[in-house]
This record gives sequence, C-alpha cells and structure tokens, in this order.
Amino acid sequence: MTAVETGRARQTAPAPVADENTPPNAPARLIAAMALAQFGAYLTILTPVVVTLSIRVAQIAPDSKTSALSTVLSVGALLALIGNPFFGAMSDRTTARMGRRRPWLIGGMVAGFLGLLVVATGSNIATLTFGWALAQLGVNATLSTLTALMPDQIPARQRGRVGGILGLMTSVAILGGTALAAALSGRTLLMFMVPAAVGVLTMIVLVVVLKDRPAAPGVFGRYTFKEFVRTFYVNPRLHPDFTWNLLSRFLIWTGLSCLTTYQAYLLIDRFGYTTDNVATGVLISTLVTTGGLVVGSSIGGWFSDRSGARRPYVLGAGLVVAVALALTAFAQSFGLFLVAALIFGLGEGVYLAVDLALATEVLPNPDDAAKDMGVLNIANALPQSLVPILAAPILAIGAGTASNYKLLFLLGAVVAVVGSTLVRMVRGAR
Repeated sequence: MTAVETGRARQTAPAPVADENTPPNAPARLIAAMALAQFGAYLTILTPVVVTLSIRVAQIAPDSKTSALSTVLSVGALLALIGNPFFGAMSDRTTARMGRRRPWLIGGMVAGFLGLLVVATGSNIATLTFGWALAQLGVNATLSTLTALMPDQIPARQRGRVGGILGLMTSVAILGGTALAAALSGRTLLMFMVPAAVGVLTMIVLVVVLKDRPAAPGVFGRYTFKEFVRTFYVNPRLHPDFTWNLLSRFLIWTGLSCLTTYQAYLLIDRFGYTTDNVATGVLISTLVTTGGLVVGSSIGGWFSDRSGARRPYVLGAGLVVAVALALTAFAQSFGLFLVAALIFGLGEGVYLAVDLALATEVLPNPDDAAKDMGVLNIANALPQSLVPILAAPILAIGAGTASNYKLLFLLGAVVAVVGSTLVRMVRGAR
C-alpha cells in the first residue's frame, strides 16, 4: 500500500466508538490554564520561602536571622495548615452562581497579594509575621481549591502527565522567582509584589477558562466547629490508603523542605555569599534543579500513566531525594552542591508528577475532593512550620560558631527514605 493509499485509508476508516462511560480527555486550554495558575500561585508563595523572605529577615534582624526566620515561617505555616482543609471544605460547599471553585481561586490570591504587601513594607519581625500569615492563608485557600481541580476536571488516565506538568510549574515558579529576586535585588517592594501580581493575573486566566459549577444546595450539612475539627481526621481503618499516603507525603516533604528553606543560608554560611548576592547563587542552583526536574517530571509522569503504576515511582523518587540531601550535607564546594541540586531536581520531579496522581486515586469521597486534598496539603504545609522550628536547635548542635547544616540535611535524608518506604503500604494503587 502506498503512502497516499494509507492516508486515504486513515481518512475513510471509521473512528473507534468511545465507551459512553469513559469521560472525555480534559481540553488542552484547561490544562494550560491550570499549569499557568499553578505557576502563578507558587511564584507568589515560594519566592519568599526560597529567597526573598530570608533576605528580608536578614535585613531586619541580621544577628538572629535563623531564629527570626523560624518564627515568621512557622506561624505562617501553622495558619496555612489550619486554612488548607477549611477553605477546601468551604469550596466544596459554595453555592455561588459563579461556581464553587472560582471565588476561592481568585479571592485567595488577592488576600495573598495584600499579605505580601505587608511583608514588603514591614519594619519589624512582628509585622513580617502578620503579613506572612495573611499571605499563607490567602494563597493556601487558592492552592486547596486548585488541587481539587485534578479530581474534578482531569480523567484518571491523564493525571500522571498533568501531574507532571503541574509539578514542573512548581519548580519553574521557583526558578522564575529567584530570577526576579536577582533582577530586582535591592528593591524590596518589587521583589515581593511583582510575583504576587503575576499570581493574581494567572488566576484570572484560569477563572475565565474554567467551567465551574456551584455545589448543589442541601448536599452538605451545616458547617459547624465540630465539623471543622473532624476535617483534620480521616479514619485510618476506613481509609488506610489515604492515611498511609498522607504520612508518606508528610515525611518526603519534610526532607524536601530542609533544602528549599535553608539553601540561601547555606550559601551564605558555607560558600561565602552575602544578602546582597545570595539571590544570584540561589538562581544558579534553581536553574540546575529545574533542569533535573524537567527530566524527572516528564519521564516519571509519562511512564507512570503508561504503566498504570504509581508506588514504585514515588518510592524511587524519595530515595533519589535522600541521596541528594546526603550529598548536600558533605558538599564543601559550590560545584558539588550543584551536582546535588541536579539529583535533587530529578527526584523531586518524579515525585511531584506521580504522587499527586496517586493521591487522587485514594481519596475517601470524591464529593469532598477539595476538603480531602486540603487535608493532604497539610503534608505539604506542615513541614514548612516544623522544619524551621526543629532546624534551629539542630543547626546549633556541636557546631560552635557555625551552623550544623550537615546534621540537618542528613536527618532530612533519613526522613525522606522512611517516607518513600511507607508508600508501599498504599494498597489501593499500583
């Protein structure tokens, strides 16, 4: 058969009949808008976590920057911890005409914008703490709603690849944020407000594209304080897979947070950077990390969807992250640190792509998707609170006048190994 005949055969062959019970693929413009919104939300909240908040705290309290950063981050993350499932539950129940997701997507980003304005203009640690708490509450209201769009809008057969795209956007946001911080170094207001403005604009794009629907009246009971408290509890006997995934996610994110939270201070204390040029060092390491993440998320998400397996990829990703943390612990040159950053990006990329897909397959109740994804997001937010609290005394152990980063990163590696191993207990996914 010639090429022309082959082309004609393809044109005249009847299209396969789709199973009427099989949902259609999510449209490309929705996936693109979700990716853009993911980028904007994480650009807003992770740029301070990775670089600008460290710089701001060091400017205000240079002699106590480690403990002061711990205070600011831990209070903000604690409120994010409470807010994530709360706003998710509110989103599930919202009966507004514009839908149950749209109000929280855009409203949360506006609150985050205002919180970062307070951080940028504050002159003491108390003011920074208040502003960061508001920013965390607002952006986490958006993030809890944004993650619910995966089970809402994306069929299961696409979730690994879409998860890979969304995971990639998280690291692209870190890269973009560090690039902005380096370009805007010395202009404190712009370092915080430019990422926040981008976050609001990208969320507007998603709100326009998203086909949302309000919650049906009467489906949910009245939201009481008792119900709020119950939000944080999922019966491990009834939902063991969800519980194991929650614990695994918490431990792996604890390992990830050790490096993302303290790499700026590592560069200052070990490799001779200062508050004036550390943004450039973080940018270089983030470029390397993002290169690894692009490869990891693309390959991991594709192979996971093709094989239908999730657990082996999460397990392998956690072990790779642990190797990178151990290498960082002993790195005595910036070049070796960059090698560790590349390995870290590979592991993080696979993990971000596949773990989100795994999480959507073990939700207790699809109707409560935002609330349950909010509970899972506790595993992302809580390490932001615990790592700074625990890191301050760890960094002081046997370190003399220097900080004991070696011990911190080795402990992070151990925690990541334990977390990745626990994913084997999730029986409801391959």
